[in-house]
Amino acid sequence: MADLSTEKIKEMAKMSIAALEDKKAEDIRIIDISGISVLADYFIIASGNNRNQIQTLCDAVEEKLGKAGHPVKQIEGYDNANWVLLDFKDIIVHIFDKENRLFYDLERIWCDGKTISPGDL
Repeated sequence: MADLSTEKIKEMAKMSIAALEDKKAEDIRIIDISGISVLADYFIIASGNNRNQIQTLCDAVEEKLGKAGHPVKQIEGYDNANWVLLDFKDIIVHIFDKENRLFYDLERIWCDGKTISPGDL
């Protein structure tokens, strides 16, 4: 399978953010890591208030991207739902509860990446 274009990857990120916003995710952040990592182009980080909401956020992102032809490659942490990672290869969506988001602080760990707004995608 050919690599996706930059525009397609940005569109995936936009769809993810729309799905998160639709289900009332909090504190959504986008980090462009394309220049510093081969893991993905973007990390999208969001918070949910409880296990049910976090799982609903995950389901919404997976469904929206899946319908657009971008199936999830791997999901980690869904059952516990304190930190769920959705790997779509070119974007990785992290959905946390508030406590684990503060503890793991991905924004600090990946501070070499460029924090961008959804409008910059």
